[in-house]
Amino acid sequence: MKNTLILLTLIILASCSTGSSSSESSDSTAVVSEFIEYNNPPAEGFNQEGSDLLATLLADKSMQAMGGRQAWDNTRFISWNFFGRRDHVWDKWTGDVRIEEPSSDLTILMNINTKEGKVMKGDTEVTDSLDFYLQRGYELWVNDSYWLVMPFKLKDSGVTLKYLREDTTLTGDRADVISLAFEDVGVTPQNVYEVWVDTDSKLVTQWAYYPDSTALEPRFITPWDDYKKYGDIMLSGDRGKYALTDIKVLEEVPEGTFDEFSIN
Repeated sequence: MKNTLILLTLIILASCSTGSSSSESSDSTAVVSEFIEYNNPPAEGFNQEGSDLLATLLADKSMQAMGGRQAWDNTRFISWNFFGRRDHVWDKWTGDVRIEEPSSDLTILMNINTKEGKVMKGDTEVTDSLDFYLQRGYELWVNDSYWLVMPFKLKDSGVTLKYLREDTTLTGDRADVISLAFEDVGVTPQNVYEVWVDTDSKLVTQWAYYPDSTALEPRFITPWDDYKKYGDIMLSGDRGKYALTDIKVLEEVPEGTFDEFSIN
């Protein structure tokens, strides 16, 4: 709301200045209307005061292009495979997750909010080192889910958004680039991302990862391609040489998904 008021004030001042035409005033009104129509309130703790207005507007437009805030909030169960390594089932409403990692013969059933749960390693339920595996499960979920749903989390708690520049992606498509920095959130709050928001579609079409704000070059740049509609939201699985597969948005999951190690 504070940013909206600032925008309104700037536009009013601009429209009242010498030489302003009626068409310019109409354009300004349209900009204000466009900004207000995106019902995408930030999470508690989002650094709105420190974020650029244009970057915040692009985050809202991206949310709208992905299906909109209401569709995201109404989405409950999401499942996917991360790079062929792990399978996730996530209940967005409760925070329950099921993570299966065949290479480690590991199954983690936990709640990402409370970090409580249980773990099966091979044929044995883990008891002595349970906290270690639950923390590992939390970190796996944080990483793997961000690769899938990052555009829905641009205004998360602890995030600061900055507008950087107009640019083109590696494939030559025009985009606006915004940066995401973090404070006291997640597993690696020192990380920085640059995100390309396509000029036409407003979808995120590329990102770059920097280990921290002092890094001069990104650790990697990957596309966000192959958008498809899952339920009422848009998701992308193509990350260049990496892939998120078996993506599903579900209205319900089999009984026992989050509290049984095997489902008959």
